[in-house]
Amino acid sequence: MKLVIQRVESAHVNVDGNTISSIERGLLVLLGVGEGDTRDMVDKYVDKLIKLRIFQDEDGKTNLSVADVGGQIMVVSQFTLYADCKKGNRPSFVYAGEPALAEELYEYFKQRVKEKYGEVYCGKFGADMKVSLVNDGPFTIIWDSRDW
Repeated sequence: MKLVIQRVESAHVNVDGNTISSIERGLLVLLGVGEGDTRDMVDKYVDKLIKLRIFQDEDGKTNLSVADVGGQIMVVSQFTLYADCKKGNRPSFVYAGEPALAEELYEYFKQRVKEKYGEVYCGKFGADMKVSLVNDGPFTIIWDSRDW
């Protein structure tokens, strides 16, 4: 599983010219599901995500979580996080999870965020999405299950 977590001032997802989801201050999470990923991994990542202290306190230190600042969370599925560009110029996605597994774990990730944090905003699985954001900082963190 791979996640790109961005602290944002705002983020929006458009599909077919229509805004389907938007947030103000919070976290935009791009989620890629790979071979062998599990619900246990999702549980671990969601717990860590909600507690992740990447927002600034009154002293300018990154000591606050998304919950501490009353932020919002948006999750967008992105299989291209598994692009393998080692050979040639065309990315291979052989390590990305099969679509059925990816959709199941994406839906489970959203469900767990909602259960543990409250409302979650989302992209549309498998759609051609236009994602726009204002990255705050910029502050971006990449998590890869191979590193955990």
